Amino acid sequence: MAAEVLVEKKKLAKPPLEIYRLGDRVLRQPAKRVAKVDIEVKQLVREMLQTMYSADGIGLAAPQVAVNKQVIVVDCEPDNPATPPLVLLNPVIQQSSRDISVTQEGCLSIPGVYLDVKRPAAIEVSYKDEHGRPQKRSATGLLACCIQHEIDHLNGVLFVDRVENALLLNQELAKHGFSAQAVKALRS
Repeated sequence: MAAEVLVEKKKLAKPPLEIYRLGDRVLRQPAKRVAKVDIEVKQLVREMLQTMYSADGIGLAAPQVAVNKQVIVVDCEPDNPATPPLVLLNPVIQQSSRDISVTQEGCLSIPGVYLDVKRPAAIEVSYKDEHGRPQKRSATGLLACCIQHEIDHLNGVLFVDRVENALLLNQELAKHGFSAQAVKALRS
């Protein structure tokens, strides 16, 4: 079951939260599990969705807005009001396919930079929804990629850490004013 729509899918002139950028230490700290779903967590989810839609994103993790909690929001169809966003609290990937998919990724914390990343093509994720109910979901394609990207944020990992073409990575980062020193390369 998908989340109930918590906010209107529209851009706000002044989004409620600030998105931190590559180089900010908050992006590198592992997030803490959400102990209970209370008013504060529900408000955080609403503000994260508003901020994500305002920034033309399809996913946002709490560490990106300097909140050290395992909360992610995902909406692969931000232009479709009929499709509710997904809210994943304490998400854990239970299974990953052996099939690998290469997808061009971008990140609201690294605006303008889009590079290819290899990830499992299909995953099964368990999580709690915005009501605190346990859920399980299988995902493929863009949704699988997006969930994995956002879960990485909860572990202090950014998509640029997974980019294998170091030369292209460094060129793109420099072009957009980011330091290659902020990348913590993970080689698969």
